[in-house]
Amino acid sequence: MSETVLETRGISKRFGGVHALERVDFSLRAGEVVALAGDNGAGKSTFTKIISGVFRPSEGEIHYCGQPVSFDGPQAARSLGIETIYQDLALADNLDIGGNVFLGRELTTKFLFLPRIDRKRMREEAAKAVSVLDVHLDRLDRPVRALSGGQRQAVAIGRAIHWDARVLIMDEPTAALGVPEQRKVMDLIRSLKTKGIGVIFISHNLADMFAVSDRIVVLRRGIVAGERQVGHVDPEEIVRLMVGQ
Repeated sequence: MSETVLETRGISKRFGGVHALERVDFSLRAGEVVALAGDNGAGKSTFTKIISGVFRPSEGEIHYCGQPVSFDGPQAARSLGIETIYQDLALADNLDIGGNVFLGRELTTKFLFLPRIDRKRMREEAAKAVSVLDVHLDRLDRPVRALSGGQRQAVAIGRAIHWDARVLIMDEPTAALGVPEQRKVMDLIRSLKTKGIGVIFISHNLADMFAVSDRIVVLRRGIVAGERQVGHVDPEEIVRLMVGQ
């Protein structure tokens, strides 16, 4: 059995009188992909924002690599190795891959005794991170706006790999992509599994969930409605859990 890298115990979140989450237990092992399924308002975004440090839980505990942790912001979660790739990828379109991988953490060198950004080294290091995913870019100096959807996903994932992510939250990674690009993203997720990275995969696309996930956890109105192993469940049962039938 792989090491459990992330676990939540009795996580609840309330916004005034609204109970967004109620006593959610969840676990993720190294090299495992767990899909979060649920309709809009089921609590998926609230749950992942707690894991990534955006929200503090009202109740419950988060354990990371066997140790209880609490986050005072997203940077605290990232410093431990929990990275999030949002649907919009949070990339700076005007920067190249080096500028995006090192955004806010730029490498510097000295020129005439003055510090300056070391763009060449940043591009080289970023290219290494992306090549681990078997994605090779012909030009490293192009702004990421010129890349395809799959290549942009690779840059966002490569950024997480470079900063030693052990848990990667992927929020609707295929939503705005065509079929060929969706397949490439599925291949990238499978590649992450072989590297021992735990992936939390959020999608409304059941076919994508069944294609790459090991387990599917269904949230409904803030509670865990069920958990199923892929291979021992069909899409119809997941839908029934989602709608409460």
